[in-house]
Amino acid sequence: MQGRVYLFFLLLVMLLNGCLDTPARHNSVENNSATDNASAKVDLLDTILSQGKLIAITNYSSTDYFIYRGQPMGYQYNLVSRFAKFLNVDLEMRIEKDLVKSFQYLDSGKVDLMAMGLTETTERKSKLRFTKPIMFTRQVLVQRKPEGYQKMRTRDEIESHLLRNPLNLAKKTVYVHRGTVFVNRLKALMNEIADTIYIVEDERETEQLIAAVANGEIDYTVADEHVALVDAAFYNNIDTKTFISFPQKIAWAVRIDQKRLADTINFWLDKFYKTLDSRLLYNKYFKNLSSRKRVNKSLYNSYGKGHLSPYDDIIKKASQQIGWDWRLLASLIYQESEFKPGVVSWVGARGLMQLMPDVMEKYGIDSTSSPEEQIMAGTKYLKALFKQLPPEITDSVERIKFVLAAYNTGMGHVFDARRLAAKYGKNPNRWTDNTDYFILHLSEKKYYNDPVVRNGYVRGKETYNFVVEIWQRYKIYKVLIKDI
Repeated sequence: MQGRVYLFFLLLVMLLNGCLDTPARHNSVENNSATDNASAKVDLLDTILSQGKLIAITNYSSTDYFIYRGQPMGYQYNLVSRFAKFLNVDLEMRIEKDLVKSFQYLDSGKVDLMAMGLTETTERKSKLRFTKPIMFTRQVLVQRKPEGYQKMRTRDEIESHLLRNPLNLAKKTVYVHRGTVFVNRLKALMNEIADTIYIVEDERETEQLIAAVANGEIDYTVADEHVALVDAAFYNNIDTKTFISFPQKIAWAVRIDQKRLADTINFWLDKFYKTLDSRLLYNKYFKNLSSRKRVNKSLYNSYGKGHLSPYDDIIKKASQQIGWDWRLLASLIYQESEFKPGVVSWVGARGLMQLMPDVMEKYGIDSTSSPEEQIMAGTKYLKALFKQLPPEITDSVERIKFVLAAYNTGMGHVFDARRLAAKYGKNPNRWTDNTDYFILHLSEKKYYNDPVVRNGYVRGKETYNFVVEIWQRYKIYKVLIKDI
């Protein structure tokens, strides 16, 4: 029934709009043949349907697109995947952080759709055809809370150190990602307050600039509110409550001559946003932020005298399968689930060892599996990761740290970090003070766009901290619990 409705809709749009003169889609970004600039009387939607493939471009970020434990994630990725499924076509994702290049790829026909959080502006509407909004947001000032804010007695005391009135941006220096709408907004704000704001257009992406604010490198940046709130879950010391714009539309974009494709996306969006799936998807990335923040309550869990958890005996048995100290495996399990077998993460990882659904299926467990089955499956997965490491990593401790990193983020990102370490003169066979530096910085354009990197962007700080925290806790476990 749904298919009939959709076909009827397409026929109706064709009758209303006819065929448009549009550039033919190119087979690859690398194709620089003379046909690249050719135009043909082929409607892009027809091309997508006949070829069975939608080519969408987005960018790496913690909200749009990223790879977690080897699997693609991100709001934009999940959303465009659902649209491709609606069209019954394959999805080919292309990743580009430079907005200017993304616009060029769309204009030349190398991609069909910009599936990213584009702010709709009058200037952009003159060059692009926007879909209906996928969300609304506001631009916010990202600033650092005062030193020692945790010990301040009242909220007013904290507020006295924060900039709340945009008038107070006068003579301040604000860093923004080059080419974004934030530049124009700050220029308009300068006019509105009749004073100077020193705008620094930086090569770093917005999330990197937010990190720079949190780390004390810069004082101010600007971000879309939904992005800033996600990052605030990772950086406790940043404030994102000062608005510098009215609500703005965030949408996808196609070429300005592709009305049928835009109409089809809008038709699907109207239907999709009435579903429970749409609300769950949005909440997963933008509402349930507490589940994305690693809880740092304590370095260890003292379940009882001489015990770490109700599962100590199982952990001891499982650890023998991989030759680990059982307290190290316990530290990993606490890091993942705090010894709670029913935990489900925001990305769908489950159980004591927070295994992703494909890993669970591979090792024959599901959501009903017992704690022992969960731990045994997780141990088998650790053993499989251990075997993927090259024999050149001979130090037993370093091998374990590589395995922990791969368990958190996927072996692909770990291999990327090793290649970067080798390229920059570090030891790719040592994690500590060598490869860990590059996993930490794989969220930076300089590194994730490096030719030796094959798996792109990752929020490497999480993986770096994952290894450090497990190892710190393990040391404490060894002091607290004697290995009998």
